[in-house]
Amino acid sequence: MRDAGKLLIIAGLFLVVVGVAVTFGSRFGLGRLPGDFVFKRGNATFYFPLVTSIILSLALTLVLWLFRR
Repeated sequence: MRDAGKLLIIAGLFLVVVGVAVTFGSRFGLGRLPGDFVFKRGNATFYFPLVTSIILSLALTLVLWLFRR
């Protein structure tokens, strides 16, 4: 049961970090970087944040790598 508790705490912290990144990320340009594609046609909009996803993936990889050491 202790492992389940630890997993829930880690998942909660991860959700908090993601929430803060989404909330304050636009202030630092995340979501509007060159390479983030926005397609608008009529009332429909498709948003594909390619470069933002790559940057967040690299940052998360670095953080997880540091925690494993």
